[in-house]
Order: sequence, then C-alpha cells, then structure tokens
Amino acid sequence: MVFLPTFFTLFTLSLGRSIPRAPSPPSPYTHSSDLKIHDPTLIKVGATYYSYGVGEHIIIHQATNLAGPWAEIGSVLNNDSIIPKGDRAKPWAPTTIQVNGTFYCYYSVSNAGCRDSSIGVATSQSPGPGGWTDHGAIVESGTGKGSDEYPMTEVNAIDPAVLITEDEGYLVFGSYWSGIWEVPLSDDLISTDNKTRSNAHHLAKHPQSVDPKTEAKNPDPLCQDSSGRHPIEGAYISYHAPYYYLWASWGLCCDYDPNNLPPAGEEYSIRVGRSESPHGPFVDRKGQELTHSGGELVYGSNDDVYAPGGQGVLTVGGLDVLYYHYLNKTISYDFWEARLGYSYLGYVDGWPTVLKATDLGFL
Repeated sequence: MVFLPTFFTLFTLSLGRSIPRAPSPPSPYTHSSDLKIHDPTLIKVGATYYSYGVGEHIIIHQATNLAGPWAEIGSVLNNDSIIPKGDRAKPWAPTTIQVNGTFYCYYSVSNAGCRDSSIGVATSQSPGPGGWTDHGAIVESGTGKGSDEYPMTEVNAIDPAVLITEDEGYLVFGSYWSGIWEVPLSDDLISTDNKTRSNAHHLAKHPQSVDPKTEAKNPDPLCQDSSGRHPIEGAYISYHAPYYYLWASWGLCCDYDPNNLPPAGEEYSIRVGRSESPHGPFVDRKGQELTHSGGELVYGSNDDVYAPGGQGVLTVGGLDVLYYHYLNKTISYDFWEARLGYSYLGYVDGWPTVLKATDLGFL
C-alpha cells in the first residue's frame, strides 16, 4: 500500500521549523521552488540545503528549506577544471556527496553531442565555496587515459552519480551511445583502477534510435553514432529496502523550440528500474531489463510541467524526495529557465510513485 504521511510526520520533516509554503505548484505533483537550475544535485548538512548545478565553475546555492528562498553563495571550482578538454569553465551535471566528513563533487567536462568527455572530482571539508581541491579526471572517453579500454570505448563519460554501499563506492555514468554504466571506485573515491570487463556493469540503454542522421553532419567520429541517437542519461541510484532503484532521464533534452517540440512523450521524462543488487540487472514492473527496452515511467510532462529530468533522490525525515529540473510551459522553454522541482515518493508493491500534493494533506 502507499505510505501516506500524517500531518505530524510532515510537520517534523527536516525542511525547516515548519512545512515550507511553496508558491502554488504548477502541477498537483510538483512542489516548486525559486531556484533556476539545470541537472541539480542536493545535499542537506545540518539545517541547510546545498544545491550544485550547471554554471560557471559549478554554482552553489543554499537554503533552509527546499522551496527556498535559495541564495547563490559561490562555486565549487575557483578556476576552470584542470581536465584539458570540453567546456572546462562550465562543468556539467555535478553530483555531490558527503562521506566521513569529506565532500566530493563529481562533474562532467564535454562538448554537447560528442563523447570526447571526462568525469572529474573535487573534494572539500566544507559544502560551501572555497577550499575545494580539483583532482581532475577519474574516467575518460574518446581521448585521454583509459579511453581505449572497455567500456570507455563505447560510452560517453558524463552525468556522474555515486552510490556508496557498505562494501564499496560505485561511479554510475553515461549519456546516449551505449547508455548507462557502473564501475567501482577505489577506496579514496577519487579514482578507479578496476574498470575490467568483469567489474564494469551495463545498467541501461535506450532501445530506439532518434534522428539517426544528426551525427552524420559532424565529421568528427567521436560525435557520431552509426546506430543513431539513444536518448538516456542523468542516471542515479537510490536505495529503499529491499531494492536499489536506477533512475534515468529518458528522452530528448534541452534547447526546445516551442514551435517545434518533440512528439509528445519523446521529451525528457523520469524512468526507473529496480534490482536487489547495486549492479543490476535493473528491471521495470513488467520484468523487462533496462538494457533491453525496459523502464518504468515515474514522472513526465503534466499540466504546466514540461520535460522533468536530471533527477536525484534525497531522504528527508524518513521520506524519499525525488528532485529534478523542469520547465514551466507558461514561462519559457529556454534552457536557463529550468527550475528545481521536487515530489514526495510513496512505494506501491516496491515501486516508487509520485504523490499528489492532496495526498500529502498540507497544501
């Protein structure tokens, strides 16, 4: 059955001293915020939330509750990434975690549509700006150290996420091409030296080719995929006993032309698969593996919400909160107008479901 939190439970969530009264949400499922962000990652330290997103040197915001107000306080990197490729000034899709008092910010450097990419990491003893050390690349595709080794020969090394289990840390990554992969991290969590075929796990792939002629326009072989474009990216793994959940952004993202939008259902949406192992295989409700056409739709465009994605899961006061960026149809389809949205999750027969605000009973 769905877990519907009581008012008392909601009141005691760590969202501040009281329930955040967000502006009227654009859909009955989305709680809106005042934070403009793309590919968000959120952590909570004490009573403060920190967000990290796409922007100059990875922009950091903070707030005392998820609805805001959010304030920009600086950036992770003081200078461009030390990785000599891609957009070094504006790393993409960061993921920040805290382990034993150290903060790790994993980030992507690349150029859109090409897989000459790298995932780097910076560390700090504080979640805010200043004091971050850039350690450079962990994995590389296209060119660079290890890019000629499996599975880096067939993956686009962007959109990092990190799963920490009792035994080990794992780097989850990938975009388009062969989809989503997982490799073990070294004990220091800033390197990996164990990307052998037996330890690299293929987690998900979009089965269909979208606009296969697009890559042919670029003469660079690293910007082409002869099998077409397979739009899946932004993976994240959460755990809710007894399952690990692989979340992915599915469909076409970004730079939407309001006069020529993708066919309905082909824009960004959030899908999930589950497994009792952090390595998969992850399957949807029908038992279909995510590497073979599977993927359970959890949240997509609805009402004023368009193309939610770039998601993660934050556990707050015992409840799982799905957060993501989305576009408000009544405002703009522009990339930089994406906002942070979040929704509370319930679980039905072990499957996550987004709860309506009316289910929660406080709006």
